Amino acid sequence: MLNNIHTFFNAFGATVIVPVMIFIIALFLKVKPKKAMMCALYAGVGLTGFSWIINEFTPVVTKIVRQMVDNTGIKLPIVDIGWQAGSLASFGSPVGLTFFVFGLIAEFILFAVGVTKVFMPSNLWNNFGFMIWGTLAFYVTHNWWISLGLSFFMLLYTLLLAEIQADRWSRYYKIENTTVCAAQNIVQTVPAILLDPLWNMLGFNKANLTPAAFKNKFGVFGEPTTLGAILGIVIGILGNLKDLATIKAWGQIFQFAIQLSAVMTIFPLVTNVFSKAFTPLAKQIDQTRKQNTNQQPEVDPVHDKKRWFLAVDDGVGYGESATIISGIILIPIMVVIAFLLPGNKTLPVVDLISLPFMVESIVAITDGNILKVIANGVIWFSLGLYAASWLGSIYTSAISQYGAAIPAGIVLVTSFNLMARPLNALVFAAFISQNPLWISLCIIVYLVLLYILRKYRSQIWIYLNKMAAKNVHAKEDLKSSPKD
Repeated sequence: MLNNIHTFFNAFGATVIVPVMIFIIALFLKVKPKKAMMCALYAGVGLTGFSWIINEFTPVVTKIVRQMVDNTGIKLPIVDIGWQAGSLASFGSPVGLTFFVFGLIAEFILFAVGVTKVFMPSNLWNNFGFMIWGTLAFYVTHNWWISLGLSFFMLLYTLLLAEIQADRWSRYYKIENTTVCAAQNIVQTVPAILLDPLWNMLGFNKANLTPAAFKNKFGVFGEPTTLGAILGIVIGILGNLKDLATIKAWGQIFQFAIQLSAVMTIFPLVTNVFSKAFTPLAKQIDQTRKQNTNQQPEVDPVHDKKRWFLAVDDGVGYGESATIISGIILIPIMVVIAFLLPGNKTLPVVDLISLPFMVESIVAITDGNILKVIANGVIWFSLGLYAASWLGSIYTSAISQYGAAIPAGIVLVTSFNLMARPLNALVFAAFISQNPLWISLCIIVYLVLLYILRKYRSQIWIYLNKMAAKNVHAKEDLKSSPKD
């Protein structure tokens, strides 16, 4: 049965299955059938647009990054080949397939009984983020229940973190009652919250590094299109340092500048289309909430204990200006850090294009403060490189066993997006130890945090909004200043 389910989902793919799920959810929320159909089509069009852009741009970025690596002469033994191989292995493993079916059922139950206020089934395609960890655990331990339990536990704390940042995410990305909830990207909520007071002490909240600041200060040179071209030239030069005297090098540099500029211009347009799939659903959720609680429209939903959120794909936020700018800036930074970090064995390559996905929670919590996003990213993803280095041999062997091909000439592989996750790696270590003490400790910490969230959710959201507001005054000052 599991193989038949795998074949079915493989045949139709995310661009068909997700729209069907969106259509069903829209009808369940009492959205009119015509509007529900358009929501489904927008979801399919958006996902197709994302896939086209990323599939075209990934080889371009990968080539530049490899040239940067070749210029240094440094060789790292574990190479990032992208998340796709991990996804393929997840659906090829018995534990992964089992979780895909029963995990989806669990997501409905967890929402229905109120353990979480995030409706995860709307983002079912990202379940592979839980499946890959169970797959690795099964390869190491050969213990079915420990491995499946790990996938379910990661689902639980992912839903917890998603709800903690849900109000901030929906406010910042301007889609009410929605949040991202992918296991590989949501854990950045942790450093974003814990390190924010430190960044404020250092004065980062006063830095005018926001898209609004760039536009006000630099005019046309602060537009995402222009910034894309400038960043493209800088990254292109870094990839051609040894050949700057040649026409071929400058041809590649300027081509990359235009290509990056195109991505930063086109991606927000696709994001806007994709957002249309969720906006009617989010508004319907809000309307139903107000009817059920007899609230007036002006009442702040932060205090509504029954408020719930629809999980959406990370692509909804990818094209937002602060998100894509921060992610692109982090590309060369993470390559340099990979070389300089003592004891690191991992070279991030293909998944570097996923950095805008990876920083969304940080962007939302810091209210688009690019300096804070980069600072958080440098610290968290550097720790992630150590996690990926430790997991390199396990990941390589596991995905090879479950159907993923390893590129010729590469001994050890990883996925920077999936494996460079310090928190996930710690939980993984606890479960594969099969030590009841460590596993129990993970569960206890989760239950304590869940209790705090259920009891003090509104206070947590108020705190995060106050922290975010400390960055806002810089934007307001710029709005009143004359443009160049």
